[in-house]
Amino acid sequence: MLTLLIGKMETPLGELLVVADEQGCLRSVEWQEFEGRMQRLLALHYGKPGFVLRETVNPHGLATALEAYFSGELGVIESLPVATGGTDFQRRVWAALRAIPCGQTLSYGALAQQLGVPGASRAVGTANGANPISIVVPCHRVIGANGTLTGYAGGVSRKQWLLQHEGATGYLVPQHKQQLSLL
Repeated sequence: MLTLLIGKMETPLGELLVVADEQGCLRSVEWQEFEGRMQRLLALHYGKPGFVLRETVNPHGLATALEAYFSGELGVIESLPVATGGTDFQRRVWAALRAIPCGQTLSYGALAQQLGVPGASRAVGTANGANPISIVVPCHRVIGANGTLTGYAGGVSRKQWLLQHEGATGYLVPQHKQQLSLL
């Protein structure tokens, strides 16, 4: 059985859950109010009862690294170790997400093209939505084909904040979502 260490941390956007394995690899980063989603993804990837969560503070220093990211040291997330379950295709998508430079965005279609599966933007979007390691596997950097911010498991307002924090430009905020209610 896989033992996972779970810690909580405060961010400018709310409480974040940080889950790591005993080797220090991130297995999940999720907003506290979506803990149920996190539990479902962990069960899907590792089986039920294929893992046990053990509460700890700052698992392997990963919460400290994420605090540095939120404090402006944006590059710190690029070197954080991750390990995921998921299908081969999902892991390919998640690896491609990590290759999107900080401060840049990419459309689902362009990401599908990079992966050599043009026309599979919906499959890429589905894999993106199943990403268990928010922020570090930067699914927030993927936008709609027309440049509009689209769904993000933590909410479009958080996605907008993260992109602004990283200095990204050139995306459009849907009219009904222009308020950054989390600031």
